[in-house]
Amino acid sequence: CKDNDNAACDDTVMDWLHTLNREWLERVANRLLRELAMTILDPDRSRIVSIDFVDNPYHGTYADEEGELCRMHAKDGTTTCHRYCTAYLVSNGKPVTLAMTYVRSDEKEADAVERVLDRVEAYPFEIELLLADRGFYNERILRRSREIAATVVPVQKKGKRMRKKLDTHCSYMTTYRMYKGRERELEFPLAVAVAYHAGDRGKSGEVVRGYVACDLTDRTPKQVERLYRKRSAIETSYRVFRQARVVTTTQDPIIRFAFVLVGFLLENLWLVLRWAVVARPQRGGRDLPEEFTFKTFSDWIRHALEEELERSWEIEMNGTGVPEAYAPAAG
Repeated sequence: CKDNDNAACDDTVMDWLHTLNREWLERVANRLLRELAMTILDPDRSRIVSIDFVDNPYHGTYADEEGELCRMHAKDGTTTCHRYCTAYLVSNGKPVTLAMTYVRSDEKEADAVERVLDRVEAYPFEIELLLADRGFYNERILRRSREIAATVVPVQKKGKRMRKKLDTHCSYMTTYRMYKGRERELEFPLAVAVAYHAGDRGKSGEVVRGYVACDLTDRTPKQVERLYRKRSAIETSYRVFRQARVVTTTQDPIIRFAFVLVGFLLENLWLVLRWAVVARPQRGGRDLPEEFTFKTFSDWIRHALEEELERSWEIEMNGTGVPEAYAPAAG
């Protein structure tokens, strides 16, 4: 802010950001995500939706409450993070973010996932399939997701009964009861897929994977596994989002959440402009321009803001200049 003549000072901006309310922020951001997404999505076409957690590594302590921070596997020299739950789908080869929520460590993760699923269910298009990684292998999450659409989630290889199901050399379809004999018992179709590494990534031998396959009993285990692999585009989304992520030292989790939301909103806006404004119509679709990258889009925004805010480039001089002894050589 100090480099821009028409911008408020740093302290003023931070004071305003500290007034943000999480519920309001989340509600407004998700409405904007929806508006941008439906600008380029056909409401009459069914979609495959993926759910995932986004962990932003964090070095430091919590601002007000321990629940602000979550634990994760060591990354970037830390095991603490701010966590968010997102839903996205792939359109024209690019991931479009549909919904997002903030996750606290003192709430059940299923609560956060249900908030996202509720928002996804409200979209006008039909959801053909829901995909999530094994971190979502949870009784409550599975119950809610199968109410919305067919669901594929890798199982966690825990417990004697599950290990016995996965102790095989051939693929097969079966059923499994989570929490068998308890009040919260949940029965679901289980796809057991057997494959071979064949030297992939230096590995060899047999590998057995199990998948929750709700409403997919007409598919083979291999088909279920291929469906699950459709969620691989999520890493592309995170790489793009991180190009616009704000670097900040603030401990305030709501401000950090706001910066993350801005990053995903910018990514969706770029996808809208890329398809609706820049792509050239042609038979069978549109010719998507490779030169209009997210970096180019971000640079344009940065340049426009610098002009609007009249950014000035300054650096303090030393007050000495060229020593007299060097003057003749300098001409």
